[in-house]
Amino acid sequence: MILYLLTIVLLILIAPILLSYIKATKMVLFFKRPVPLLQGYRNFSKLFSKETIISEETSAITRYAPFLVLSPLLVTMFFLPPIVGGAYYVSFVDAFTITGLISLSTFFLMLLGLDSASAFGGMGSSRESFISALVEPAMILTIFSVSLMADNLGIGQAGVNLAEHFPKEHMASYLFAGISFFILLMAENGRIPVDNTETHLELTMVHEAMILDLTGVYLAIIETASSIKFVIFASLFASLFMPFGLDFIAPIAFVIFVLKLFFVATLVAVFEVNTAKLRIFKIPNLLGLAIVFAFLSLITFYVLGD
Repeated sequence: MILYLLTIVLLILIAPILLSYIKATKMVLFFKRPVPLLQGYRNFSKLFSKETIISEETSAITRYAPFLVLSPLLVTMFFLPPIVGGAYYVSFVDAFTITGLISLSTFFLMLLGLDSASAFGGMGSSRESFISALVEPAMILTIFSVSLMADNLGIGQAGVNLAEHFPKEHMASYLFAGISFFILLMAENGRIPVDNTETHLELTMVHEAMILDLTGVYLAIIETASSIKFVIFASLFASLFMPFGLDFIAPIAFVIFVLKLFFVATLVAVFEVNTAKLRIFKIPNLLGLAIVFAFLSLITFYVLGD
């Protein structure tokens, strides 16, 4: 149980560093001076020290929504696969539960954007719902396919099974699922080519448009939720698609898992640098590709046999 709690604390603490690392890697690839890895913590401390201003046009939803955006993601942290062999983990949570909790967080974020009573907030919420409607079925199919290959529908148990016995006979299905999940990781976290979290053009915003009117503590909570959401997807990718390191002792297993998270962050940074942001009506083509790869993963799994 102690390792279980330490894992959750580790992931929460490393979440801002991962986003700073992505930004620093992109700046290095652009031959610019990189930001410090602790910049995420500096931003949070700066936001917590600033005054929180709320528009008179908003309702009580704006006061409660940031906490409701963060809460489902914190609950999801307790359902991730273990990173140390023999550690406690929740074994009965399936793809529907994980996807549902993440979607619940997105729902409250969209509600926050609508409550801002601004044109950009409503536009961002509309675009977010448009993207989420395509992401959710692909994510369920992808995790379900990996769970079948792991011979257990529970996410935690699937990660353990994959580490103990990698399904080499289903390598093609496994590869399709990995491509699909990486596309979903980029889409759900507002990364290029779906969204650009660093943009200052309101007409192209998705995630940022919904939180354009937030300041102070509320903005810090939303930024914390964004970093935790990324570390959830990176952890799922590391546990399900790079299932190794569980058989080492706890300190080494922790180090290996952290290195896997930074490897995922490096992939995201390299992909963003070499990809242009898509127009909003081109995004369904990309997410449709994720759904196709998820279906291909399921089909090849059944064609090749159990």
